[in-house]
Order: sequence, then structure tokens, then C-alpha cells
Amino acid sequence: MTFKGKRVLVTGGAGFVGSNLVDLLVEREASVIVLDDLFTGNLNNIQNYDSVEFVKGSVTDRQLTNKLVKEADYVFHLAVRNIIVSTQQPEMDFEANARGTFNILLAAKEYGIQRVIYTSSASIYGNPRYLPINEDDNISILNPYAASKFTGESYCFAYYEMFDVPISVVRYSNVYGIRQNPGNPYCGVISKFFDSALKGEPILIHGDGEQTRDFTYVGDAVDATMLAALSPKAEGQVFNVGSGKETTINDLAQMINHLCGARSKIIHIDRRDIDNIRRRVMNIEKIRHFLRWVPTINQSEGLQKTYEWLQKDSERRRFVA
Repeated sequence: MTFKGKRVLVTGGAGFVGSNLVDLLVEREASVIVLDDLFTGNLNNIQNYDSVEFVKGSVTDRQLTNKLVKEADYVFHLAVRNIIVSTQQPEMDFEANARGTFNILLAAKEYGIQRVIYTSSASIYGNPRYLPINEDDNISILNPYAASKFTGESYCFAYYEMFDVPISVVRYSNVYGIRQNPGNPYCGVISKFFDSALKGEPILIHGDGEQTRDFTYVGDAVDATMLAALSPKAEGQVFNVGSGKETTINDLAQMINHLCGARSKIIHIDRRDIDNIRRRVMNIEKIRHFLRWVPTINQSEGLQKTYEWLQKDSERRRFVA
């Protein structure tokens, strides 16, 4: 199975992960529709493609969602309000993350989509009892973002069981890489650390820095997502997508300082409300077994690629200015 000649809708396709997915879909000769409200997305991420149709709008608009899903063979549903926005504006979080997913599934049921791929989050596990985290481990909802993402998952499986809507779910863990713009106030910790190191400013760590995360390079996350769309074995399944490696935030800051040749001071500041996960590392055996996927970019390579992109992007923005 391939995407050649297929019509593919990518919600959130102008965003960080979404635009990387669009790159790969274009490479695979798909005809891509991007739906994005540009809350955190950027048109510059997708403007170079003749085969990409951009529609400015939101998955909360049921009429628009119906129209676009009707035209598609596959739907990659990445549109989301991230965890920081979710805590600040829980109602917006619910509308985009939960109701938006519901709208996608309603349309998919109506129009017979070949597959809906829903991108969920490792945040739904909360503080796990055991490491590494398995897909069937306990769910522990600690914030509105996790609640809305798990609501989306639940509706996916309900529509799969009750209405035969073909779905696959991938749970991302701390994705980073090219196009994670540090100028975006909602970007991830890696881009923020790089931005500080490159500017010679202090690297700020919330809490003691001994909390751990499983950082996943965006190219690996996108590859896993594509496999979840095409493989018959992925239908009705949920997969962890991570590196399987545990890294402390203190170690991450040191690595980025070293890579940048910087001497930025590392300062520990107050923990935020969202910093309530102590440890995270994913078991990725299920996706390896079902889809033959394993990450191909190790942390050193991923950080190097991110560093090089940030340097080029900084030069481009200075030239445009």
C-alpha cells in the first residue's frame, strides 16, 4: 500500500510535527489538504508545495471538517491545543482536542475514510507505576490536556468498535526537531534550551532537573505515524512512539550547552503546575513487533540536526528582517 495518488487530510499540518508529516506525504506523491488555524502553525512550513492545498480553519468547525473529510482517503489528525494552552484555557483545550476529534470521527463515519490516524500523547500515563511504560498500563490523568487527548482516544476506539471507523492511535513522547520554533511560546524544552544557549542566556530548568523524559526525534515520529496509516495490522491499535531512552532534564541542558559550544549558566527555578511527571520512558516493543518500526535517529544525531536547523532558521530570519 502507498499514498501515491491518494487524497490526504492533515489537520494541524502547518505545525511542527504536521509539516514534517506533510513533507513525507508529498515525497510519497500524495495530494495533501492541510487544515490549520495557525494558532501555533506557520504557513512558511508548507508554502513550497504545489501539491498541498491549505485551508485556514479549525477542526471545531463541523461544517468545514465534514467538507474536507469527504474529499479525503486518509485523515491524519494532529490539530491540538498543547499542554501549556490547555492549563491556561481549558475550554479551548476541550473544543480543539476533544470536540475537534469528535467532529473528525463523525465525518469519517459518514464518508467511509480508509483510515483515521489520531496522534495522542504520553501525558495520559501520568506518573507511571512501572518503567518502561506499556500501552496497556494504567492511565492517570493529571491535567486538562491529558484529559482531552484521552477523550479523543476513547472516541476513536468507540467509533471503531461501534461503527467500524478504521482508526489507529499513536502516543507521542516529547517530540523535538526541525521546525520546533523557539519563537513560539508553546514550543518544547529542547528548542527553548537551544535558544538560550545560542543567545548566551541562562538555561532555565523548572524544578531540580532530575525529572526524566523520553525524547523522540520528529523524523522518527513521522515515520511511525505513516506506518500506522498503511499497515493493516495497525487498524484498531494504539502504539507508543518514543526512543525507549530516559534522559534527565539536567543532562539534556548539559548536552545542548556542549553542542552549542556555550557556557550558559543553568538555573533551577520554580516548578510549574504542568511539571508533575517525575519520570517517563516508553516501551516501544509493540510497534516494533506489529509494524517493524524502531527509531533510527539517536539523541546525539537528533540534537545535532535540530541545532543545525535552528542556526539556518536564525540566519534566514535575520536576512528577511
